Order: sequence, then C-alpha cells, then structure tokens
Amino acid sequence: MSPVSITALRDAVTRMLQRCGLGSSPADAAAELLVTTDAMGVFTHGTKLLAGYIKKLQGGGYNAAAEPRIEREGPGWAIIDGQSALGQVGCLYAIDVAMRKARQVGIAYVGLRNTGHIGAAGCYAARAARAGMIAMVTGNDIPSVAAPGSRAAVLGSNPLAYAVPVANGDPILLDIATAAVAGGKVYAAIQRGEPIPDTWLIGPDGLPTTDGSLYPQQAALAPMAGHKGYGFGLWCEILSAVLPGGQMTWQVGSWIFDEPSRPSWHNASFTVIDLDAVSPMDEFQQRLRRLIDELHAAPAAAGVERVLLPGEREWNNYRRAQAEGIRLPTDVCDKLVQASELTGVPLGELFGD
Repeated sequence: MSPVSITALRDAVTRMLQRCGLGSSPADAAAELLVTTDAMGVFTHGTKLLAGYIKKLQGGGYNAAAEPRIEREGPGWAIIDGQSALGQVGCLYAIDVAMRKARQVGIAYVGLRNTGHIGAAGCYAARAARAGMIAMVTGNDIPSVAAPGSRAAVLGSNPLAYAVPVANGDPILLDIATAAVAGGKVYAAIQRGEPIPDTWLIGPDGLPTTDGSLYPQQAALAPMAGHKGYGFGLWCEILSAVLPGGQMTWQVGSWIFDEPSRPSWHNASFTVIDLDAVSPMDEFQQRLRRLIDELHAAPAAAGVERVLLPGEREWNNYRRAQAEGIRLPTDVCDKLVQASELTGVPLGELFGD
C-alpha cells in the first residue's frame, strides 16, 4: 500500500482512543507513542497493538478515565499505582515523575505497578534522553520465555531499554526483549506465512523448534543469549514487579488472550540520571562524542557502510518516515482495520481509498 503520513495516522489513532473514553491529552500522547514506534520501523509495538488495547478499554479491563497516583515516595524514588490505565498513560506519568525527582537529587527510581501493557519501553527512555538525562526502563509480562534447561516458560519477554542524550543528535537508544525475539515477531511471522529460525522457540520437550503454531500454548520463547538473557529477564522482573510490589510472572494477565474485562496488571520501572548533577554536560558530551566517533570509525565488514549505534537505524527510519510517510506491513493494516471497526472511526482517507 502507499505510505501513510505520520500526522494522518496519529490523528486517526487519537480519534479511536477518544471514542474509547480517553481524554484529548492522554489519547494524543498514546497515539504519538504508537505512531512514532511505527515510524521507527518497530511494527510489532506500534499501532498493531491498538485493536487489543481498544478491546481492553471497551471491556473495562483498562480504565480509560484512570489517573495514576503516587502511593509512597521519597526524594529520589516513588511507587506508582497505574490504576489499570492504558500502559502508555501510566508510563508517561511515571517517567515524568522520575525525571522530576532526578532533577532534584541527581538520580531517581520509580516503580509502576498495576498498569496496562507498556508498548515500546524505549519511547519512555528516549523522552528522558531528550531532556538531557540517561534513563533505563524495564517491564514484566506474563511468562512466555523459557529458562536454560526448562521445558516451559518461566518469565515474560521482559523488556529492557536505555537511552543516552547525544548533543546535536538523536539519543543512543537500545530497546530489547530479553527473549531471543519478541513474541509479536513470532505472531507476525505466522500471520505472514514466514518460516521462523530454530533459535526463537523452545518446544514442549525443552529443545528448539521451528513450529511457530506451537506458540504460546505448547512452546516458549528462547531466552536471549541463553543464561545471559535469562539473567536480564530476572533483573527486569525484580525492578519492575518485586521491588514496587506488583504482580509477578503468572500473576500478570494476558492483554491479548484474557477477557477484555480483566486487567492485565503489568509493571515497569524507570531509573533516571540527571547528567547535569553528575557530570558537567559539556565534558560528558565531549567524551561521548569521542566514543561515538571511535565506534563509527571501526573497520566495517564487507557490504556494511559503517558500525551503527543502538537506535541509529530506527532514528534514520523515523526521519525517512517524516519525509516520505510510513509503509505499514499488511498485518499492521489488518489490525488498524479491526480497530476502525471496533470504534467506528473510518480509515478510508488514511489508506487512500
């Protein structure tokens, strides 16, 4: 299909969320996050999620009118109850609290419990980086990832993201699942009829499988880099759920498969460092530039222009999408059509027909 403009897609998503009861400001903010993720080329965590979110909002599992609230706090920390709000609403509130506290004391930790599915964790880290701060974001989810030696899932594909501000440029940005691959990529491959590699899934016998139809009922995602990914997934579970007192592992609901009336009880953590408090900004940026230049100058393999920083490809995608529009994959378009049908917001103009 023809490229879709960022503005047109964001406006359509905003209208759909408003039809579900969200106010103008939270609807626009959530739409901005979803569409930006698409524009960066991360289609598993962009507007493809919208139809599922709408079902939760319409069914009451996610509370469209909820306002996250601070349960307890100190100068450099806070625990927030997301009140089963849309995950983007809870996470934006939490990262802003973390940034405010980091400005006051230099570094802050905020735990967010009882929120919706958080979407792309890197968006919140990038928000802090744009404000001159280093940020780490983690989340947890219903188990879908095996541990080394297990025959079933023990942890979620718990996301880990960080962002670092770069003077006169886009932030360094890493956003990864601690599984070998995000579950959304397995679903996307199945929907598109594409084969999957034997490094993605662990079958019911505890051995690798290429049968995507087994996921998630009879197969689990493999952990990223074996025991290393398992360890990082556990770290995310501790920061996101154990420390703030949120739901853990199988206590977390499935925002995709559960009844729409049931909350999903997701959790996240936000750790933010105010650079101005820890290191003179000019000095930090000079040292960071030296490191970036060294990495960019590293000898590249045949067919590779240069070594890239984490996030550099995604920011390049975003700049291209700003100029040319977003080329949405078929599976994303299908989900947008479903969202349109659920809300009654037409997409004819958006899709050019």
